[in-house]
Amino acid sequence: MIYFSQLINQTVWDGYGSVVGKLEDILIDRTERKMPPIVALSLKKNPAGIDFVPAAQIASLWPSITLKVGADRLRVFKPSGHELPLLDRVLDQQIVDTEGRRLVRVNDLQIARAGEQFVLTGVDVSGTGLLRRLGLEKVGRSIGNAINRPQKSVVIPWEFVASIEHDDPLRLSVSQNRLVKMPPADIAAIVDELDHHTSTALLEGFDNQALADTLEESSSELQMTILSNMAPERAADILEEMDPDEAADLLADLPNGTSQALLDLMEQDEALEVRTLLTYPEDSAGGIMTTEFAYVPEDLTVGQALDYLRRSEDAQDDEVMYYVHILDHDRQLKGIVTLRDLVMSDPDSDLRQWVEAEAISAEPLTPQKEVAYLIAKYNLRSIPVIDPESQAMLGIVTVDDAVDIVLPTAWKKRLPRLY
Repeated sequence: MIYFSQLINQTVWDGYGSVVGKLEDILIDRTERKMPPIVALSLKKNPAGIDFVPAAQIASLWPSITLKVGADRLRVFKPSGHELPLLDRVLDQQIVDTEGRRLVRVNDLQIARAGEQFVLTGVDVSGTGLLRRLGLEKVGRSIGNAINRPQKSVVIPWEFVASIEHDDPLRLSVSQNRLVKMPPADIAAIVDELDHHTSTALLEGFDNQALADTLEESSSELQMTILSNMAPERAADILEEMDPDEAADLLADLPNGTSQALLDLMEQDEALEVRTLLTYPEDSAGGIMTTEFAYVPEDLTVGQALDYLRRSEDAQDDEVMYYVHILDHDRQLKGIVTLRDLVMSDPDSDLRQWVEAEAISAEPLTPQKEVAYLIAKYNLRSIPVIDPESQAMLGIVTVDDAVDIVLPTAWKKRLPRLY
């Protein structure tokens, strides 16, 4: 393999052994490919005044940079503007390693020959790459071996690299397509480390669902920054895609006028759910519950209940379905069954076998600390929230929202869902 740091400022020779200049930079193109091809060499100190030599005239890059023709037969390469200069735009830049799910710095670049072409294969993010650029790689390896900690290069294949440059729409689009395949929590953790301008540009190309999922895992500061930098209509669409409790938390942090304006732009049903949640204290069961939960009517058989769930929009909105709640016609809670038990039961049996005299539940104004205690005491994945007057079921508090009482929100958002 050839490393970019070994080539910069090296002498470029023509096909007859004459000096034609020194290498200033390397241009690649088609960066959406797994291995983008080198399309030109950028020269300095070239007597003929040629700034760029096309890649087709390169004979070798290592151990010497040699061209196929004499200086008098060099063709001029004219950049179109889509090329990416490696020294100017990639080296020392921050990029996202989408495979390792982290933000890293480019210390060197790896180049290889593929047939008649030279291609960029990956980026070196290790300390060894930095030592190589400083001419201290051998020293570093010797020290590492002496202390029994061998130095190794850590090269990320280019196909797992996502640029965070916000002034290059073409390459930013490629990066967004790669980023969106990562888990939302990992995207959020990375984006939270970026400045607001960069994070906004990086996320605005996500579709509404992907952006909503990422914002649910992000800090409140990033949430407000992203929403405040987009059109109100799209911000309302994003809020509709978020879980109601997450949307309510976000709106509660915004100025009242802004929150009301966004609620007015949301679909009526979604806005009503969020408005209801906003009426409860932030540290109460009502303030942290979600109104999206799976339920079935009490007068069904197991087979009918499963069919009901398949067709139920409420069940489809329950992304982490563990419990299925059995309700009567007044939406009063009659029993709870795990999805596993429901699936494993005889389809012709009815739901009465899970009807309980009294299920563990909370009221909307139950303090969050007490809700967390109940969930921990009874080893629950979620707890129903019941209206004290009508006894109707309003929603559920999930275990990951309950632990917010013992973990700061910024840390809780970095934890995986527990079910």
